[in-house]
Amino acid sequence: MRDALCSDLPAAHMGLGATVVVLIVVTSFSGPRWTLIVAGALTASFLLALAVIHIGSGRGWDAARRADTATFGWDNWI
Repeated sequence: MRDALCSDLPAAHMGLGATVVVLIVVTSFSGPRWTLIVAGALTASFLLALAVIHIGSGRGWDAARRADTATFGWDNWI
């Protein structure tokens, strides 16, 4: 988790892009059911990270940027 939080915003956007591509592939093979489940789980993860960061010290766009990095910053590991 610490490595994901240390990643930067472009890596988070690349992770989001990779997630969208994977969701499109999942939709083409298994239909919308699993896509909605995975997208819902990622949305819940983002909202949980946003709530925790907002409760801490983050406000406004800074909180959204940090939650985006926490949720999709795993692209540095690819």
